[in-house]
Amino acid sequence: MAAKPKTRRKAQDPEIFFNRELSWLSFNSRVLEEVEDAATPLAERAKFMAIVTNNLDEFFMVRVASLKNAIAEGDTAPDSAGMSPAQQLAVVKEMAALQLKRLHEISERDILPSLKGIGIRILDFNDLDASLRSGVIRFFKDEVLPVITPLGIDAARPFPMLPSLSINLAVLFEPDKDKQEGEPRLGVVPVPAVLPRMVRVPGADSTYVRLETVVLSQLSTLFPGQTVRDVAAFRVLRDAELDIDDEGGGDDFLSQVEDEVRGRRRSQVVRLDIDAKVSEALLSQLVSRFPGAEPLVYRILGPLDLRLFFQILDLPVLDSFRDPRQRAQATLLPAESADLFSLLSRRDVLLHHPYESFETVLDFVKQATADPQVLAIKQTLYRPASESEVVKALVAAAEAGKQVTVVVELTARFDEASNIRWARRLEDAGAHVIYGLRGLKTHAKATLVVRREPQGMRRYVHLSTGNYNEKTSKLYTDIGLLSSDEILGRDLSAFFNAITGFSDPPSMQRLTMAPMALRIRILSMIDRERRRAEEGQPGLIRAKMNALVDEDIIRALYDASKAGVKVKLNVRGICCLRPGLKGVSENIEVVSIIDRYLEHSRIYHFFNGGDEEHYIASADWMPRNLDRRIELMTHITSKDAVERLSSILDWFFEDNQKARVLDADGAYHRRKPGKGEDPFRVQTRLYEDAKSRADRLRAVPLTFEPIKRDAKA
Repeated sequence: MAAKPKTRRKAQDPEIFFNRELSWLSFNSRVLEEVEDAATPLAERAKFMAIVTNNLDEFFMVRVASLKNAIAEGDTAPDSAGMSPAQQLAVVKEMAALQLKRLHEISERDILPSLKGIGIRILDFNDLDASLRSGVIRFFKDEVLPVITPLGIDAARPFPMLPSLSINLAVLFEPDKDKQEGEPRLGVVPVPAVLPRMVRVPGADSTYVRLETVVLSQLSTLFPGQTVRDVAAFRVLRDAELDIDDEGGGDDFLSQVEDEVRGRRRSQVVRLDIDAKVSEALLSQLVSRFPGAEPLVYRILGPLDLRLFFQILDLPVLDSFRDPRQRAQATLLPAESADLFSLLSRRDVLLHHPYESFETVLDFVKQATADPQVLAIKQTLYRPASESEVVKALVAAAEAGKQVTVVVELTARFDEASNIRWARRLEDAGAHVIYGLRGLKTHAKATLVVRREPQGMRRYVHLSTGNYNEKTSKLYTDIGLLSSDEILGRDLSAFFNAITGFSDPPSMQRLTMAPMALRIRILSMIDRERRRAEEGQPGLIRAKMNALVDEDIIRALYDASKAGVKVKLNVRGICCLRPGLKGVSENIEVVSIIDRYLEHSRIYHFFNGGDEEHYIASADWMPRNLDRRIELMTHITSKDAVERLSSILDWFFEDNQKARVLDADGAYHRRKPGKGEDPFRVQTRLYEDAKSRADRLRAVPLTFEPIKRDAKA
């Protein structure tokens, strides 16, 4: 039996830990570098601009909101990097301001002019000539005016509860003429979110005008007889945390989540973005209207909310200004895909999205739905697509009388409303819907299919690093395994039984579950490498993940490094570990890949004295994943799958085009080809590998065998 991992005392140690929030901002800065890089195709730059904006928005609504709440509660305790909440907030505020400044400067200086150069114009209303203005004004009268609601603010008309992320106009009017000593009056115009943010200008191809500038041009229509002193576009970002009491039953819990989602519009304003030209008088009026701690104010030069670029990304004119199209490859022959269960009874199938099609996963669920021999389907759902084909198949299976059990995580942040809708749809169809376990988010990605076969009941499984979401499967990289392995089937049955019923944490062979065992398992494997290295054996740990935050795991990796274990980490985002510290982490390398697709897969490899172990997991190495979520890590054992995972890890550490290497001081430097080294881009290599595999499959000749009558029959 392996020795238990050492218990490590948690303590602040700024010399060996990076601050989590600053590390995340560093990640977002690396994404911003893709916008600033002139070598990045224009369409990809516009995409990354929208992503940077969205990233920062969510960061403020979650992480900055938490810091502000901690300060309000009087929390002064330093984190592991030695920073109090107030110190973190001060640095975060400045770093975020610099990123917003960089983002909007590159938009105004480069991206918008470059788009204009290829025929895509994104304009203010005042930039249009008279002939084009008339068409836009007709649009305002026909489409906007019927739904817009101008609001005057006074004693009888309080300041509205504006939704988070909404675009609004703040208007300062001259005092009422009937009052000799009147004060300037405030008005607010919420820009209708039910209409497109960018309005296509009638009579002008690929020309758009921002909706808020159209509304601004028509203030005299909305407030007739009033004199405008000042006007500014603004938006608010609110605290997105849900305050859920999960001690109640299922119905109570569902209602609570619904109430909290609705209540977000009343939560504290964390950040205020406003036109840089706003007057101090108008800004002061506006800030005073938000109760609680004063929001962080950012003056924005140019359009607010650059997520607007998402709206143009599919325009055909951009086709020649994006990375070469990479068609998702088929993983199976047509004959094999016609009967997945027959195939999986013979071999495992490892999938790597988006290089390989998510259709194989959809086929797995749909075939299970249509197959009369399938008796039961069990699945976890975290962030399904808004029009999910997976959920529609589960609904059809339940309506057909199959035993369908779905664990729906209602509190998947920013997807709560969609998940509630799907939960009710599944319940209406007759499925058993479980909302997870008290105090724990269900983040595992798993499907279990139970099928009656001549030899008896057989279980088929799908285990993945990513969500059952057809849309994100084309944008995120994830690894999935389809198998009929008996041990995996038993393990997954035990997993679902533990979630849906009253039972002790299950004992499993090939699956490891958080929070019951995953932390202990990972620490044990790291410690095993350390002990072997201390005995003079080679030690190697390779891991690919989204974030490395957990203090215990970082300290264990430091101990392994000091013992001589080579540690190679591919961490896309947050990394609180300091590599390259003398006497601490000299044997640790940290690399981050920012490229066309969002790196989302988690792969873990331990050398184990030559008896190597490879795993895929839904969990990053973060306290929330290890201690506060239901997660699964899968031990991959089939020869082909192991070889493929090993190659994938090799390539991630060979990238010299999109890889950034983390230094001990927290800076990332771009890895470039060495002398005599060819350029190597890992995402391109992964696509080529998937295509090569698909080509080899297509080269396999199909054998047509006539059906003959059995003479004995």
